[in-house]
Amino acid sequence: MRNDQLSVQTMDFAVQIINLVKDLKSKHETVISNQIGRSGTSIGANLREAQYAHSKPDFISKLQIALKEANETGYWLELLFKTGYIDEQSFKTFDSACTSIRVMLISSINTVKDNR
Repeated sequence: MRNDQLSVQTMDFAVQIINLVKDLKSKHETVISNQIGRSGTSIGANLREAQYAHSKPDFISKLQIALKEANETGYWLELLFKTGYIDEQSFKTFDSACTSIRVMLISSINTVKDNR
């Protein structure tokens, strides 16, 4: 189990997303729940893949994929809020966590690129 801040946050976020998906499916919402379930859990999975990258470009690529998945997750969260599936407080909580992950991913990508 990884204990760096980004790994911990992406794992915690994935758990929160899975719980959100369970709630959405209990409300018979399947379209967005399937999408956010994939993108929201993919962030940490791609970060985990980056740990065994074959090269720096491969490492950067995996982080960039994680960033794209985080951005997509942000879109689904906004759509869930605008369609009334989650309330404003839930949206703000999820969006803040997702934004924090994106900021850390951008910082990590820039650091690796600067060290090339």
